Amino acid sequence: MNCNILIAGVGGQGTLLASRILGHIYTGRGLDVKVSEVHGMSQRGGSVVTYVRAGENVASPLITPGEADLLIAFEELEGLRWTHYLKNDGKCVLNTQRIAPMPVITGAAVYPDGIEESVKKSFPDALVFNALPQAEAAGSAKAVNIVMLGAASLQLPFSESEWDEALRACVPERFLDMNIKAFNSGRDTAMKQDNT
Repeated sequence: MNCNILIAGVGGQGTLLASRILGHIYTGRGLDVKVSEVHGMSQRGGSVVTYVRAGENVASPLITPGEADLLIAFEELEGLRWTHYLKNDGKCVLNTQRIAPMPVITGAAVYPDGIEESVKKSFPDALVFNALPQAEAAGSAKAVNIVMLGAASLQLPFSESEWDEALRACVPERFLDMNIKAFNSGRDTAMKQDNT
């Protein structure tokens, strides 16, 4: 079972925690797991992408364009920036939340419109929704990463008990209930799309 997952967001959105949770499950299945984080000015809301590669024998932690099975994008523009890394039949879960990058904040650039349409044109079955209200309802805007992980969970062959165990192993206890609620909220969103 080889799998290449790319998690894209901006600094502070928790791409590393999401990758740790995925890595925990794959390791529990006895697979070789490589995780690599690449970022720009992550401290200032810059681009952050985390690669998660799992298989019998994973040589490199990096994913090349056209090789990703799944893209989980925590921010809309970051999702657009990384869709070319997906395979033609790859899966995409995109948060429509917008976090303006520094060039937009300073007025040197404009945040592009039509991102959702562009992603859907290339990947018609992409799950696209705004995870921020669900994270806030779960208890914190910082739980967007876990809402998105829950939404992406239907694209991966893991049982609910595996997800639950990984969350309990990777999330500090004081934040556990909130994160379980966030995960279930995202998973419910994905299940509703699957049923339409």
